[in-house]
Amino acid sequence: MAGSPQSGVPQVRNTVFRKMTHVYSVRVYYEDTDMAGIVYHANYLKFMERARSAWVREMGIDQNQMRQRGLFFAVRHIDADFLIPAAFDDQLNVCTDVQSVSGARLILNQSVMRADEKIFSAAVTLALVGADGKPTRMPEAIQRNAIKWL
Repeated sequence: MAGSPQSGVPQVRNTVFRKMTHVYSVRVYYEDTDMAGIVYHANYLKFMERARSAWVREMGIDQNQMRQRGLFFAVRHIDADFLIPAAFDDQLNVCTDVQSVSGARLILNQSVMRADEKIFSAAVTLALVGADGKPTRMPEAIQRNAIKWL
């Protein structure tokens, strides 16, 4: 039964919440590979960054306006697992899920998929920082938008 404790989907006052996943597609080009012909390890981080930027844009957050206000998302921590190498011309999907939202940080789970096969995964902690580089509270609108993805 949807929304029941058995389904794993939390229910609050007749509202059922389902975890949303942002999916960003990327093709592996020759420039993404190393001498062995597989994706160079640092490029997975680039793929994830592009996916996070697309996710933020899809939430309706204008990062240029944030920058003008002296606010920036900064990667605070990444815990990454390289599971299976990707190669030239592979079509990949970077899947982004929100794990938690707090006053000044977001924790995301990001996976790189080749078809139905997970080839890379990472837990990424983002902090919102001011122009001085110090953590600052996230505006309520950003928190609300991020919570929708839980």
